[in-house]
Amino acid sequence: MTVPTLYGLPNCDTCKKARNWLTRFEIAHEFVDYRANPVPPATLKGWAGQLGGWEKLVNKSSTTWRNLLPQRKNPGSDPEWTLLLKEYPALVRRPVVVQTDGSVSVGFTDNGFKKLFGR
Repeated sequence: MTVPTLYGLPNCDTCKKARNWLTRFEIAHEFVDYRANPVPPATLKGWAGQLGGWEKLVNKSSTTWRNLLPQRKNPGSDPEWTLLLKEYPALVRRPVVVQTDGSVSVGFTDNGFKKLFGR
């Protein structure tokens, strides 16, 4: 990987803000629509591990999460989490940024991206 990769949804406002920020600062990047190009379970597990757990990768304040059946909100294993995210890709916090060194971060703020990209 030669440029950072943003994983997200094309119509997500936060993803649009992140992509616009990168364009404004002339930072080359790749964008992957993870609904159209599902992320493999092993990759999701790796992201969750780097971020400190599934709770850091999943947006529990989303409408999608609130509309889940109560029994779906307590996955007890990595396979259950990956199945849930395969079924509901909008649950992943957006955007997921994978740097060229493989490090992972989630979300977008102006100051966060300034630190992340040294601007």
